[in-house]
Amino acid sequence: MGSKPAKHREEHVLVVIDGKGQKEIILTNPVYSLGRGQHCDIRLHSQFVSRHHATLMKRLQQDGEFYYRIVDGNSEGKASVNGLLINNKKVLFHDLKNGDKVVFGPQVSAIYQHREYDMFPTIPPDDPFDITLIDPAMIQGDEDE
Repeated sequence: MGSKPAKHREEHVLVVIDGKGQKEIILTNPVYSLGRGQHCDIRLHSQFVSRHHATLMKRLQQDGEFYYRIVDGNSEGKASVNGLLINNKKVLFHDLKNGDKVVFGPQVSAIYQHREYDMFPTIPPDDPFDITLIDPAMIQGDEDE
């Protein structure tokens, strides 16, 4: 019986902190709108955020890997009122990297995370060959020394 290889997984995650607390959004779509407007894909709960504050776009690198670019305003070029502050620098757009902090306004921010991990297959619980060996030296007792 051959062992199954580990499966490599990648996730692009946006951790949003706003007036409603903190939420984690796993990014899979090619485009997201961010803002306080009800039509936005990712709602930001604050009066200091524009209705359509920013746009996230999935992009392809030369090596075949994906990343997300954040752009101030909407896809038609209308900028937000407050702009975007990424890693303490005001920008019109930015190619996101793991750990980047995006500030939309007072007490409204997001952290971008690019998570990579391997998922290893597990042995089914009913495997007849699955045994657990316990070494008596591993058991701690209330013995006096």
